[in-house]
Amino acid sequence: MRAGHSPPPRPAASPVAAALKDAGLAALVAFGVAAPMMGLRTVQGQSGLTISPRFDVVAIAVALVFAGRLLLRAWQHRGRSFHVNVPRLPGIERIAGPLLLALAVSLPFLPWVGRYQIDLGVLVLTYVMLGWGLNIVVGLAGLLDLGYVAFYAVGAYTYALSAQYLGFGFWQALPLAGLMAGTFGVLLGFPVLRLRGDYLAIVTLAFGEIIRIVLLNWTQLTGGPNGLSGIPRPTFFGLSFSAGGGPGSFADFFGLEPSPVHRIIFLYYIILVLALATNWLTIRLRRMPIGRAWEALREDEIACRSLGLNVTNTKLTAFATGATLAGLAGAFFATRQAFISPESFTFMESALILAIVVLGGLGSQIGVAIAALVMIGGFEVFRGFDEYRMLVFGVVMVSIMVARPRGLIGERTPSVVLKERKAIDASLVGEGAG
Repeated sequence: MRAGHSPPPRPAASPVAAALKDAGLAALVAFGVAAPMMGLRTVQGQSGLTISPRFDVVAIAVALVFAGRLLLRAWQHRGRSFHVNVPRLPGIERIAGPLLLALAVSLPFLPWVGRYQIDLGVLVLTYVMLGWGLNIVVGLAGLLDLGYVAFYAVGAYTYALSAQYLGFGFWQALPLAGLMAGTFGVLLGFPVLRLRGDYLAIVTLAFGEIIRIVLLNWTQLTGGPNGLSGIPRPTFFGLSFSAGGGPGSFADFFGLEPSPVHRIIFLYYIILVLALATNWLTIRLRRMPIGRAWEALREDEIACRSLGLNVTNTKLTAFATGATLAGLAGAFFATRQAFISPESFTFMESALILAIVVLGGLGSQIGVAIAALVMIGGFEVFRGFDEYRMLVFGVVMVSIMVARPRGLIGERTPSVVLKERKAIDASLVGEGAG
């Protein structure tokens, strides 16, 4: 080759060939993941466990990935984006909020609702409350917390231990559980004051695992892997909800036929009140100076510090407030289950709560509620497909993040908005000219 002459450029691959190559690589990766996880299944036989291959399931999964990636490339080749611009209807939250509230209040008395639906509503509202609590830390303050379940566990064990050793009831131990969880939130906040982003996430993840391991190994106090049982149920002004009725029971006092459904309905309204109190507190705090400081910290910590805001106190209040709400939810979880163990507070719980907040939209109260309803209710819908429901939810989460990167209702509206900006600028220009 003579000097000064560059080699001729290679002909560009056709779009069809590039799309087929990309889809083939995606299918190859899918095969590597699906072959050991979906293609092999252990079956209990007479001679013990045997491995049963299921290559038909692997073939279906690989074919779906290949076809989906091919359709995605074809869509992108046309210059289209998967980002879905949902029109923002004025006052939609003011309409949806009261409707959801009316549905939640009247749910136990609807004709098609039974004990199973009420129990599912209790579970959904528990995650709604946890999502709103974590939304303060992640959505408003912008602090990524992967160990939020630790405060949930602290609240649950605080109530269980106070009931076992101090004889406290649910209503006596409820503020104590919130206070103890808030204290742990402050203790977590101090070491992470100078951390941001991934480093903050790693420390909070480690904190959650530390709490779980301590609960697992401190057998003399927490019972270790055996957990704590016999946790007292809440009472209604001293009236118990025993299934058999009798003197001092709710059914006997009001002249009703004893039924175990009464206790489920009572638990439902307790968590409904706690969730609504969490929502009200979050909205009030967001409109106060501390809420505006959280939002300033979320947008830019350096600018927040340059404005004279105390970043230390801002972070600590965010961690403490979110932890307190998680502690209250943990106390309710303990009295609902009447049994707790460290296996109930794993990292997957923190991941699920964080997924609810992110999918609903950071900082959006109604978005978090809708995401909790869809995700927790969806788990029950796919109860019969235990092998595939996590795969389905993974696909749904990826699809939502591609179509709606900010979540279902992802709008970061500031608490203080400068109105009539153009008129103010025009007046300033007129004064300067004068």
